Amino acid sequence: MRAVFIGASTLTSMTAALLLKRGHEVVVIDHDKSAIDALREKLDCGFILADGSKPRVLREVDPGHCDFLFCFTGNDQSNIIAGLVGRSLGIGRVFVKINDSDFEHVCIELGLPDVIIPARTIGRHLGEIVEGQDPLEISAMVKGEARAFEAVIRKEDARPLNELDLPADTRVVCFYRKGEFRMPKDDEVLEPGDEIVLITHARQLPKLIKRFGTAVPGGKPPPENGAPQAS
Repeated sequence: MRAVFIGASTLTSMTAALLLKRGHEVVVIDHDKSAIDALREKLDCGFILADGSKPRVLREVDPGHCDFLFCFTGNDQSNIIAGLVGRSLGIGRVFVKINDSDFEHVCIELGLPDVIIPARTIGRHLGEIVEGQDPLEISAMVKGEARAFEAVIRKEDARPLNELDLPADTRVVCFYRKGEFRMPKDDEVLEPGDEIVLITHARQLPKLIKRFGTAVPGGKPPPENGAPQAS
């Protein structure tokens, strides 16, 4: 598996080190020479000193043979632009890190569903620990061919829940409106921006991804090129 990182950040350092340890190929791109030099002392991988959001730079890493692109600079807009460029060049899967959650739905609408918001992820995890919950419990409950799937309702999907026309063996188990947890009713009218959580059969994932364009970890099918999934 080949992974390209844009931005010689701490998150890049930690993730790249883990991938290298597991035998994967890693390339790091950054326009800051001092950041590259510092990371070069820690990681035995490829480095490119350049602006990773430029198409000509990403072409240097042979995008057709890249399984993952991680846009991990300290600037949200730069990460979004780099993600769009990577997607346009055919990189297998693109992850975009943002600090401002206001950009999340923008990313999804632009076709960048794999959004990472570090502060929110850590906050939710710590909140669950304080409440005595194990974040892995849900993963353990979803067994066999069952899969969890999450999607954001777009304007064209805003309608009563019972008119959503979901694939067979698929049910909405809950949804979030402006961050507030809600249990749905059959006649519940979904609004643009609502985040729905579904339970479905594994065979229905391609249909859901084609329609909504995103899925939660554990509910994603393998990429068409056979690359392993990120954990």
